[in-house]
Amino acid sequence: MRAKSTAILLGVILAIYLVITVGFGYAFVATGDGLAIGIGIGLWVLAVLGAWIIWREFEFGRHTQTMAYELEQAGELPPDILARTPGGRVDREAADAEFQRMRILVDQNPDDWRPWFNLATAYDAAGDRKRAREAMRHAWDLYSA
Repeated sequence: MRAKSTAILLGVILAIYLVITVGFGYAFVATGDGLAIGIGIGLWVLAVLGAWIIWREFEFGRHTQTMAYELEQAGELPPDILARTPGGRVDREAADAEFQRMRILVDQNPDDWRPWFNLATAYDAAGDRKRAREAMRHAWDLYSA
């Protein structure tokens, strides 16, 4: 719950920042000067882009939470039993072994979202965030189909 509250707080702060950015964009455009109008329009574009990124990240989190909740209710959410270093990080070898195990499950059931979800968590544990997000998006595509 702490992570969700933090994400909401940061989203609100970013939304306030985007509203202020839109206001500054309006102030620049209102001057009537060509360069200032360009800067104002640029600020509006950045605000729209920022809002889209925030929305996309919240949707990703919502989708991930939906799938995790369903796995948890079914008793299929993989437990976090990976060995850790003294600093609290997941042991690389343990994460790699877990990744290989999850990869085999995906190869056995490529059209089931559950192994893809678990593969995404294994990628994340192994430190490969880019592939973790790709696998989680694929899991969502399968889940929502």
